[in-house]
Amino acid sequence: MNDNSQNPIEGGCLCRGVRYRIVGNCRDIINCHCENCRRTHGHVAAYTSVNKGELILMQQASLQWYHDQSPDTYRGFCNVCGASLFWDARDGREKMAVAAGSLDESRELKTIGHIYIAEAGRYYELEDGLPKFDGSSAGTLDFDTGS
Repeated sequence: MNDNSQNPIEGGCLCRGVRYRIVGNCRDIINCHCENCRRTHGHVAAYTSVNKGELILMQQASLQWYHDQSPDTYRGFCNVCGASLFWDARDGREKMAVAAGSLDESRELKTIGHIYIAEAGRYYELEDGLPKFDGSSAGTLDFDTGS
């Protein structure tokens, strides 16, 4: 986990229509292999997680939210360039997932595991030795948001 309170991390989409700043702690990266993430990202989804109050939207002109198939689940994306940026379970959780590829820099963040591997594509193998879970890690991986 990285504390960004003194040196925030920024990120955003390809066209810069959405820009954000993270001013608190980031969870290390969890790769989600669920069908919805694979379809949204075109492959595995790599996410960090932050407290919602520590994610500041600096530019959001093209930010749009898509209600996922799961109850209370929303995906934030840029409606201009199509970049997938956020995953938010609006069920009272204090954390929101942020697509790791949208960070300007990842600093010391590292991949710590894989979730929903029961839904992984058959065209790739997971041979990195990291923890793997058929579904959610149910909090086993620090700050697991479920996606």
